[in-house]
Amino acid sequence: MEQALMKVNRNRLQETIETSAQIGAIPGNGLCRLALSDEDKEIRDLFRSWLKDSGLQVRVDDFGNIYGRREGKKKDAPPILVGSHLDTQPMGGRFDGILGVLGALEVVRTLNDLEIETELPIEIVSFTNEEGARFEPPMLGSGGITGIFDKEFIYSQKDKSGKSFVDELKRIGYLGDESNRIRKVHSYLEFHVEQGPVLEQANSAIGVVEAIQGMTWLEVKLTGEGDHAGPTPMNMRKDALVAAAKMIVAIQHAAREIDEMTTTTVGRMALAPNVVNCIPGEVSFSVDVRHPEDIKRRLAVELVREKISTIAAAEGVEIEIRDLWEIETTPFAPQILKHITEGAKAYGYSSRRIVSGAGHDAKYLSDIAPTAMIFVPSVNGKSHSPEELTSWEDIEQGANVLLYVVEALANER
Repeated sequence: MEQALMKVNRNRLQETIETSAQIGAIPGNGLCRLALSDEDKEIRDLFRSWLKDSGLQVRVDDFGNIYGRREGKKKDAPPILVGSHLDTQPMGGRFDGILGVLGALEVVRTLNDLEIETELPIEIVSFTNEEGARFEPPMLGSGGITGIFDKEFIYSQKDKSGKSFVDELKRIGYLGDESNRIRKVHSYLEFHVEQGPVLEQANSAIGVVEAIQGMTWLEVKLTGEGDHAGPTPMNMRKDALVAAAKMIVAIQHAAREIDEMTTTTVGRMALAPNVVNCIPGEVSFSVDVRHPEDIKRRLAVELVREKISTIAAAEGVEIEIRDLWEIETTPFAPQILKHITEGAKAYGYSSRRIVSGAGHDAKYLSDIAPTAMIFVPSVNGKSHSPEELTSWEDIEQGANVLLYVVEALANER
């Protein structure tokens, strides 16, 4: 069969995604499947059964990453690695990450249906804790196998309730063996929803992702003076929350002062004592800064630091700024981008080059192998929300391109 004519089974892929969407379902068609939770265990167990039913050799490594291997003619050759993650945000969508794992499964199922034997092995992977919603920083599973984070660091990370990564990995039965880590990779491919509005606005079916933009996470802690809300005059207060409110506005303005590509976000906040009739004496919040150009991102970070430090002094509160996480802009492999572009053209799908505004496991995999990503449109650009939606037609088209590229790479074309 001609390569360009191979197509995935859309009904089967849709059914698989809809079955996944029943595990951890929340109102509004969303999902809550935090890493190493009971819901995560349930989808992991189901995913492993799907891998085995497809004739794949299944293994789990010491970070809980799950692999399914389809042998090639060259059994000792490094495999084509394809996948993403199955964990979600607390109020996440049905497709973020999940599409990359289940799309890869559909590719293998299709190759099985067509009885196509490839030269190189193909491995599907589901990485642990990509989202970072429960254990920070994100992408611990992929960061572990690529040497970004060491095992001691990953195992010691704790959630808000004090439960450690390693204890939860043991609890759900997914503490595998270090010997099961993938070590040599021919190339890595990740299929994903865009999580932004660019493809939809451009009426493009396929996003050829040429890079992941850099990002910086900060943690800001403010210490003022907690007092009674009634007796304390306004001119004598050192209200940490008022200072934080002014800082949040300034952080938003900082992005605009750099350029239209800069984004700054305060996504998490905690305050104490957090009661109606007390002046907040302590506030902490996160800052997320992103830009496709590392120089401008660093300028934005310095501008944020300067603005919030000035406000802290003016409001009479102490400030502590801690670096949480940073990744630089990562370009992807030109030869794989060429395959993606050719695949879209072969099927008659429109495509365009795009830079990912979000972080993905592909960021770390690019350190050990040629890497690229395929995007499909997100309706209204929504993601990390129950409103996240991608049409089944767009999913089918993206999966067809994924099939095209995986087959081409696995047959060394």
